[in-house]
Amino acid sequence: MTLLDRRRLGLGLLALAPALSGARAARAAGRVVTVASLFGPDAPETRIWLRIREQVNARLPRQFDIRIVQNAALGGEKEVAEGVRLGSVQGGIATMSILSTWLPEAQILDAPFVFRDGAHVRRVLDGPLGEEFRGKFAQQGFVVPAYINYGARQLLAKEPITLPTQLAGKRIRAIQSPLHTELWRAYGANPTPIPITDTYNALKSGVVDMMDLTKGPYVGFKLNEVVPYLIETGHIWATGAVYFSPVFWRILKPEQQAVFSEVVAEAALYFDQLVVASEADAVRIALAAGGHHIVPQDLEAWRQGARPVWASLAPKVGGLERIEALAAA
Repeated sequence: MTLLDRRRLGLGLLALAPALSGARAARAAGRVVTVASLFGPDAPETRIWLRIREQVNARLPRQFDIRIVQNAALGGEKEVAEGVRLGSVQGGIATMSILSTWLPEAQILDAPFVFRDGAHVRRVLDGPLGEEFRGKFAQQGFVVPAYINYGARQLLAKEPITLPTQLAGKRIRAIQSPLHTELWRAYGANPTPIPITDTYNALKSGVVDMMDLTKGPYVGFKLNEVVPYLIETGHIWATGAVYFSPVFWRILKPEQQAVFSEVVAEAALYFDQLVVASEADAVRIALAAGGHHIVPQDLEAWRQGARPVWASLAPKVGGLERIEALAAA
């Protein structure tokens, strides 16, 4: 080899060095796993992924580089779900209302006045029904290691409401869901679909009189300023799931799948705790700002008013007996 050849070889190795270094760094960091959160770093939807990343890194060091894309940068719940099914995104979180697009039977978890409390929700999600849905979600392109609980939806109004008969003729902001629309019509209200970002102005200007929402975002969206009465109806519990792409899941070794499943199951309970804490904070802040917290004395009247919704939902979810069994679980 001539002196010129040796110099050329040396220059080539120098040029290759950064690429080799980058490849070694990539191997050291582990396989890239892109997951999505619709919110910022302080929200439970992001903190659950931070918890998952921390525990996966502890138990599978340098094997994965979990990258959390926040603030809906990858789209809304439906867009992320589509990306996960295609494999362009490895993981996401979604409400059952969205995931029931692919598994209509899952709407049973949105049936009004089925769940009594958070413990009831957790028993069902961790029981035979949750396992059944896990298998059916897998057939639709979602690997679901664990379910989560966003809390119950409550009625938010400009005036004290204690009986369902007081909803007659009222204009209520509702999410774009046939089930939700049917529920409010069963009480004689006039549901109007309005994006959550436009709801404050719609309430303030009188386009609608009331709305429903879980407690956590109540103060975050400053809705307590325009609907100061929080009525504890707990009519629909917002359940959801942490899910992964089958494309990603299939490349994992069995021991890696086991670690992810265990870590996500623990993180789901952590998420539930975060939601409960955020709800308590929201109520405390709202009351301190002059709001009102009302617990209706006769919830049975509300439950009976929702029975027509059970009847119309029954054919989609396996029959009325199945809804009744869930309520009694």
